[in-house]
Amino acid sequence: MRVKDTSDVLASCVAIVADTLAVFAGFLLATWIRFDSGWIPLFHDTLPPQLYGMYAQGAGIAALMFLFIFQSLRLYVRPQIGTFGDKIPRLIHGIGLGLLLSLALAFALRTDPPFSRLTTLIAVATISLCVLLERYLLFRWELHLARHRTVVNRVLIVGTDSIAARLQQALRQEPRLGSRVVAFLRTRDAAPHPDIPPDLIRGTVDDLKPMVEAGAVDQVILTDASIGHPRMIDMILQCEQALVTFNVVPDLFRVLTDNVDMQTIDDIPLLGVSRWPLDHFWNRVLKRIADVAGAGAGLILLAPFLPVLALLIKRDSPGPVFYRQERCGENGRPFALIKFRTMRPDAETATGPVWTVENDPRRTRFGAFLRRYNLDELPQLWNVLQGEMSLVGPRPERPCFVEQFKEGITRYMWRHVSKPGITGWAQVNGLRGNTDLQERVKYDLYYLENWSLALDFKILVKTFFNRKNAY
Repeated sequence: MRVKDTSDVLASCVAIVADTLAVFAGFLLATWIRFDSGWIPLFHDTLPPQLYGMYAQGAGIAALMFLFIFQSLRLYVRPQIGTFGDKIPRLIHGIGLGLLLSLALAFALRTDPPFSRLTTLIAVATISLCVLLERYLLFRWELHLARHRTVVNRVLIVGTDSIAARLQQALRQEPRLGSRVVAFLRTRDAAPHPDIPPDLIRGTVDDLKPMVEAGAVDQVILTDASIGHPRMIDMILQCEQALVTFNVVPDLFRVLTDNVDMQTIDDIPLLGVSRWPLDHFWNRVLKRIADVAGAGAGLILLAPFLPVLALLIKRDSPGPVFYRQERCGENGRPFALIKFRTMRPDAETATGPVWTVENDPRRTRFGAFLRRYNLDELPQLWNVLQGEMSLVGPRPERPCFVEQFKEGITRYMWRHVSKPGITGWAQVNGLRGNTDLQERVKYDLYYLENWSLALDFKILVKTFFNRKNAY
């Protein structure tokens, strides 16, 4: 997405050194806690000779294993765009694998004296703490460098639609890419998106060739794939001849239907859309196990706080604590979704079913707080335990809205091929409430097409940090 920058190489090298030191420090900290802190009683009067030397050797071997695992998970690829919360799932995955191998090594090695098993278990916590802290500081350092970098990748966007406007905003908000949009080119006669500055519109797609030949841009991004393949090929060749990078933003619906499955019946070929990950039995079993474990743990941990929230709801406004509403679940089956009540009991008496809007006057004072921090969704953990919902998935809609949307939004009903979720890929990307339904469906379908437990974990982590359009 940008011109070559040696600072990326420097950042990768610094990350390797920092990870090594963090793992090493985590092991030695665990050794100190076990033998020298006085927090844990010793069962022998004398400590093993060369205690720290022996454990330092083990820490060195463990650090090498961590580096190999982190490299295989692409944790040294730069630039590392996005928020630190986006990085946490892969970091925890890598730390978990590294600790698992370290534990196996500690239990397998026959050293004299043997490694303390308790020290190795303590290292699970100390290494996790050291690596996460080190990675956060590294993230902030790289972000600081990016904001003061002088290297600029000049981007020309071909298209003036909403996707082009969002791309411009995304590039502006991500300094680590070092990219700056210098111009737009029209692909159609329609009015450009209002967020696109008029002074940056420099002509039509016919003006691409002179701009790239003049060396005015480093990268061309096509956001309007409707121009047709012949024209797109011409653009690619023009960029190639000028040594300019070319990228295209794909039509997400088209990409989703590109994965086809072919079968033959007595030499007759049959083409169909390939099975999605959650069509496979064992994937559904894994997701259900994760749902039950997560919902059960959540209810246990939240047990002291839920009565407090219920009391505050009662004190804030008259009416019930919980609000039950019919929603469409898996395969369109209706179920009663449970939430903490955040609106007046007569909220829809005059209007009937309507969308919640920003600064909705129907909300109670405490209800606005609950919605802002997603706390009104907590009772849905019970829906998850009952098997009506999942922790992660497309958000369920009311039957009246489903009947309305299924006729006008392409592939809308595919959202119901799996259980709905308390949170989802669309929600953590700000597509919630009174937002573009077409875009929301695209994100929901992307999630179903690319499901994995790692993606679920990433979405759960992002849920704690994302409150965009939470009203």
